[in-house]
Amino acid sequence: MTRYLNLGAAQMASAIGDLDTNLATHHRLIRQAKNLGIDCLVFPELSLAGHYGAENLLNVAMHRDDTRLLDLSKAAGEMEVVVGFIEEGPAAQFYNAAAVLKNGKLVYIHRKLNLPSYGRLIETKYYALGRFVDTHPMPGDWRMGLLICADLYNPALVHLSFLHGATLLTAPISSGREAVGDEFDNPDSWATTMKFYSMMYGAPSIMVNRCGVEEDLTFWGGSRILDPFGRVLAQAGEGEEVIAAKLDYAEVRRARALLPTVRDSNISLVQREMERLTAKLGVPDIVRDEE
Repeated sequence: MTRYLNLGAAQMASAIGDLDTNLATHHRLIRQAKNLGIDCLVFPELSLAGHYGAENLLNVAMHRDDTRLLDLSKAAGEMEVVVGFIEEGPAAQFYNAAAVLKNGKLVYIHRKLNLPSYGRLIETKYYALGRFVDTHPMPGDWRMGLLICADLYNPALVHLSFLHGATLLTAPISSGREAVGDEFDNPDSWATTMKFYSMMYGAPSIMVNRCGVEEDLTFWGGSRILDPFGRVLAQAGEGEEVIAAKLDYAEVRRARALLPTVRDSNISLVQREMERLTAKLGVPDIVRDEE
């Protein structure tokens, strides 16, 4: 069994809509991470397209079997790499997606569920909604819960991820200081959010932000890796940087023995109350789409 996990964050600035430039940056940072012995490397949200990449939607969207993604996966080898891109799914539907790449394959994908449309954020203009919360099995007892940025601002989605067995919360984000408004402190909000989830669920977490400036947004970096008690193990500054921390699964066991949030979640009660609320509000069922 794999007890330890060397986890890395690749904080970077993306060139808006310039796939070639961003791919070159990914290859360079992947080489750097491999030299550091990193087992899993996480890039920011929409790292291949840029935060505003969707303004050139038809030219930057990629199918999940795109050879450029698979080339990144080949470069990664045994290291798992999480990259953000605009996925073109069936029937010309476009998604804000994060893919897990390894050994020349795309092994897992998450489509963003909670698309913001407030402040300076207009994702509903471009992207279709994702439909599923799931997890990705990693070596040993590690299981990745992968959610994208605003997904974490719907606590029910994070709860579902942990109920699906996540032992690691992975959060690629794209957080600009001005995104929500002058009275909302994005850096402090993310620091509080990540500490809360790690402490509450007894799981290490990684948040990876971009840096630089895109149009009207200043990205503050601050990527970080936390242990299952909410303590920061590694934190980036405001520029391009690869940070890493070694995680010990024994610490997850210890944290969850002390605070058994997942054990005590009472799934049947939540299911019953959600069904009662759905009936009360008359909310229609969502038809499953093909992944």
